[in-house]
Amino acid sequence: MSAVALSIVVVSRGRPDGLMRCLTGIAQQRHVPFEVIVVADPAGVARVRQWPQAEHVKIVPFDEANISAARNAGIIQAAGEAVAFIDDDAVPEPTWAGRMAAAFADDGVAAAGGFVLGRNGISWQWRAQSVDGAGRTASLEIGGDPLVLTPAGGRAIKTEGTNMAFRRSVLAGLGGFDPGFRYFLDETDLNLRLAATGAATAILPGAVVHHGFAASALRRADRVPRDLREIGASWAVFLRRHCSEGDRAAVWQSVRLAERRRALRHMVAGRLEPRDVRRLMAGLDAGHAEGRERPVFAAAPLGPAETAFLTFPSDPGREVLWLSGRPWQARSLREEARAAVEAGRIVSLCLLSPTTLYHREQFRAEGFWEQSGGQFGRSLRSDPVFRAWTMAARVTRERDRLKPWREGG
Repeated sequence: MSAVALSIVVVSRGRPDGLMRCLTGIAQQRHVPFEVIVVADPAGVARVRQWPQAEHVKIVPFDEANISAARNAGIIQAAGEAVAFIDDDAVPEPTWAGRMAAAFADDGVAAAGGFVLGRNGISWQWRAQSVDGAGRTASLEIGGDPLVLTPAGGRAIKTEGTNMAFRRSVLAGLGGFDPGFRYFLDETDLNLRLAATGAATAILPGAVVHHGFAASALRRADRVPRDLREIGASWAVFLRRHCSEGDRAAVWQSVRLAERRRALRHMVAGRLEPRDVRRLMAGLDAGHAEGRERPVFAAAPLGPAETAFLTFPSDPGREVLWLSGRPWQARSLREEARAAVEAGRIVSLCLLSPTTLYHREQFRAEGFWEQSGGQFGRSLRSDPVFRAWTMAARVTRERDRLKPWREGG
């Protein structure tokens, strides 16, 4: 692995339990060296300070609902050559930090983005995209190996906020994130500003993060929006900066229509009522009007880190333990998994019933990975609905699928 020093920034607000789960996963990273910077509200700060590893974490109290300003507060403390970002409702695979850092061994790489798994731990939520000044995205078809791309044709290589990294010198030179984006489009704005310099971005399929979409003040746990005001405001700021004046009205109407359709789908599914749709759309419009009046970002360069690099203790040779069994053995196997985690191992537990149930995977708060489902059912959604595996063959298949993320190679 590369010896590039990596600063990992986690911004947290209103989710102290999720934050601790994220930090438990970060503590199992195999890369050396890295540091951890937590930018959090009072509840998050209090929880981190109770963590046995708290002395190895840079804690930045921050109680403002502004993801960009919070990330900038983290950058100011980041002393690594590269700065990685992950959300507090996400957990990285053990090789994530190492793969992120390795991308910056190439002096020409200014940014990097990995792949994101959704809440079932199996299906991709995010892979690779480009984006233009109207916020329109297009998928990028790449293989399984890292790929360095330079944007062209007015487009940028898009990174996902919960799994991205930037060379600190480049990020600081751009002034970090625009605080006008309090929520949404903050990283897309940065991607386009970066593209304007001609800088290259590495796409890293093996740098994998699991993202849960936990509930927040702006969305419910089932991803139903609570308020669209900040989304409307961010679109106004984004279009003012990146979209030609003659196209802004049409793009905004397209965005507005898409948000209305999304709300109506939730209403048809019974998750919203008609009055909720009206309220959400009114908030979207009010936010858009407010966002058009927000101050234009003066991208003043950020200075050097205010604190020295604080190496987080990590063991790149940490042993990986693979456990498997039936659901009725779950209690004893989980006890074994917990004990192994306490002994310093990375643990993966596979619980398979003799059924065709679809598989799910999660990182448990106790610090181990748990996959569950049917011995004959799908894990990858491209698998057949039924396949006559033996238990041993199925466990081997799932282990082989996960080994690159857990062990590297």
